[in-house]
Amino acid sequence: MSNKKYNEMSILEFQKRFQTEEDCYKRLLELRWTDGFICPRCEEREYYNLPKRRLYQCKGCGYQVSVTAGTIMHGTRTSLLQWFWAIFLVSTDKRGLSALALSKKIKVSYWKAWTMLQKIRRAMGQRDAHYKLAGVIEIDDSFFGGSKAEGNKRGRGSSKTVVMVEASTEGKRVDYAKMTVVDQVDGATVKSIVRMDVYGGQTVKSDGFSAYTVLEEEGYRHQREVLGENKAHKVLKWTHILISNAKAFILGTFHGVGKKHLQAYLNEFCYRFNRRNWESQLFDRLATACVSSNVVSFSELIQ
Repeated sequence: MSNKKYNEMSILEFQKRFQTEEDCYKRLLELRWTDGFICPRCEEREYYNLPKRRLYQCKGCGYQVSVTAGTIMHGTRTSLLQWFWAIFLVSTDKRGLSALALSKKIKVSYWKAWTMLQKIRRAMGQRDAHYKLAGVIEIDDSFFGGSKAEGNKRGRGSSKTVVMVEASTEGKRVDYAKMTVVDQVDGATVKSIVRMDVYGGQTVKSDGFSAYTVLEEEGYRHQREVLGENKAHKVLKWTHILISNAKAFILGTFHGVGKKHLQAYLNEFCYRFNRRNWESQLFDRLATACVSSNVVSFSELIQ
């Protein structure tokens, strides 16, 4: 994780600091340009301030940019104060916040609240994508959704959504987790996910499923163990706990999520889990992630 110093903030401190649109605007400026203005087009530092339009015009190339341009708030018509409250509420609610609940709390329409939440979850996923796992990595897969009659069968014929789960551990402690929605668990998928998420040369623990045998080919130290039903939760302790908690999180607040949007909710679960030791900093961390995230349109969110 980053060594950047983040502010700690209780709800009382949040209310005191962010009372107006101007309060939020000033904080966005600090997050967007920590070392002063930099033109996103030519990297010039000199600029003209256009306060009536809340724009900054680069003296080098003439490019005009707002403080929200290029962030998840790009082109927004929602007030910054409502955005800040949404980010704060998401960052502090461990159970997850539904679109209906957010719409009531900040007085916006259901679909506006849904869009804001999905953009925030996208920012969470992009932030965690920057980090790789190290140490002893547990890897497993599980199925979300579908009917109980299908059980946890791997392979074809299941209407459930398959998710690969990775957890970096050190001794008896778990550090970070990643969860990825995939179409199937085969050698090519395992290679792709582990290359993306895990530093080379690490030790990776798995059950006896044949798809995981490719790990040794990729230069990882593979601890493969054929497990009985009553032993799996002991050998792959943390992935089993994470899977159970993620399912409870999704079912408890959202009452189930289809494959189309499941990754977004897993992003939220992992983001909060990975920062469980910095709960008082979560608003500042998430606000930073939202400013650093790429622009995403409504049409992209519903694809």
